[in-house]
Formats: sequence, structure tokens, C-alpha cells
Amino acid sequence: MIKRQILIFSALLVMQNVIAQSQPGKRYKDIVFNDILLEKDLSYNSQASKDQKKSYLFDLYQPKGDDASSRPLIIWMHGGGFKFGSKTAKGVKLWSQTFARRGYVCASINYRLSKANPLFHFDDLLKGSFYATQDAKLAVAYFRTNAAKYHIDPDKIILGGNSAGGFIALNAAYSKNEDFGRLANIADDEIKSSGVPHRPIYAVINYWGSIYDLGWLSNAKTPIISVHGSEDGLVPITHKNSSLYGSLDIHNKADALHIPNTLKVYKGYSHELQKHFNPFFEGSKAQSRWLEAAQFTADYLYGIMK
Repeated sequence: MIKRQILIFSALLVMQNVIAQSQPGKRYKDIVFNDILLEKDLSYNSQASKDQKKSYLFDLYQPKGDDASSRPLIIWMHGGGFKFGSKTAKGVKLWSQTFARRGYVCASINYRLSKANPLFHFDDLLKGSFYATQDAKLAVAYFRTNAAKYHIDPDKIILGGNSAGGFIALNAAYSKNEDFGRLANIADDEIKSSGVPHRPIYAVINYWGSIYDLGWLSNAKTPIISVHGSEDGLVPITHKNSSLYGSLDIHNKADALHIPNTLKVYKGYSHELQKHFNPFFEGSKAQSRWLEAAQFTADYLYGIMK
């Protein structure tokens, strides 16, 4: 009798597991696709000069087997202090893959990198950030124009990135071209000639980035998802002892302006969610935190879309 009860109980557990595994997850929130389609080295700027063509390449990630005709797009931008990095950086590859498996289309883009020294000179940082932001806006315009080609919803284009990529996402959504250009000491003629028309952004994913002027948050109501380490010494979470306004400053200002936003703080962690920041080796534990940040982001975006 006891053996029979054990057998029945075991069978019920197996059935529950089978049922749970067979139930579909929630698109855009959960992993619902087993595989992705990846197209490499496409371009979002057909007018780029020969010397700059590499700066305008992107890799496109799509869920394999997806028949949806209108999907949200996340444009991912890598970190590297506006001096280093590319669309194949580990972070943006990881997030592009996991969000594509949730049903998003993801484009990991290159952008122009600074030829000066933005890591040590604030003026160079501003200029590098300004030009990179123009490239992000150009990418948004490209995907709006080609929405049908890539089966994306032109009204659901999200900008996201880590470190420098977070800067770009925030600045592209919230800064006015003239204000940013003048702050970066760009000549007025160049501001006018290089300016890309502003297009509304559906949401911003800011992973340990910052904004140069909190007043710019008054320019839009774009939802912001921020993730930051409390001990980030490279891009501090607050303005204290820094020329940058980090994620905590952004969160508080956004709350005051009634901008939809959320913030996840990793207490005790530094840049890139590492215990001790190392730009050459992030480690598997940091990558697991990147995946946690992705799920946190997916949950919030799902709530917006729902």
C-alpha cells in the first residue's frame, strides 16, 4: 500500500513537471524561443565614408521561428568610455541574445569612437558622447524607416546600453541637440549640420550610465530602467564628487517629474556589477548579475507594454 502511494505521488510530480514545462511563458517577459537568428555586419548608414563604414555596422538578433509582424526593437550600445569596444562586446551580445529569445528584435550597434582621450579629459568625454549620441539617433531613424523590413513596431524602439552605452541611451532620449552640442563645445554650424531629427524613444535601459544635466529630464517622459552598483567608482551612482549624474540622481529626479522609472541597486558592487572593476575580465558571477539585470528590465518593460 505504501509503495503504491509512493508510486502515485511520484507520477503526480512527473505530470506536474511536464505540464509546467509545456505551458508557454509570457512573451517579452520570459524566455519563449529556444534559438535566435543572427545577421552580422549590416549597416544603418549607407552614406558613411569608406573610413567610417565600420562605425555604422550592426548585428541583428531575432527570435528563430517567430511569425509576429510587429515587434519591439532594442538598440543596444556597448561600453568602453567612448574610446574602446564594439557591437560584439560580451554584455551587449548576452543581452541581445536573451532579449531576442523573449521575442524582441535586438540590434547591437557600433558608433563612432573618440580619437582623443575621453577617459581622462572631460571635454573629450563630452565630445565623444555627443557624436555617439548622433549615431544612436541615426540608428533610430534607420529602423523607423525600415520597420517593415525587420518586422518591428516603429513606435516601440528602445535604446539600451551599459556604461558609455547607458550615457548614449539617456542622452539620445532626453537631450536637445543644441543644448548638448553647446555643452560639448561643438560649433553651432556643426551642431546644425550633424543634427539628426529627434524621434520619441519608447524606453531607455540604462546600465550603470549617467546623464550630464538633470535638467534635460524635463524634455521628455520616456520610461527609464536603471541598474547600478552602489560602489561604482568609475561612473558614480550619485553626483557627489563627480561631474556626472548617476542612476540614483536620475531616479530621484524622474520621480519628482513623474517620469515612469525604476532602479535596481547592487549594494557593494562596482562598475559592470563587478566586486572590483576589471575592464579586461568580468567573471562569471558578474555575468550572472547581468542576466539578473536583464530579467529585472524585461519584467518592467512587460508591465509597460501590458
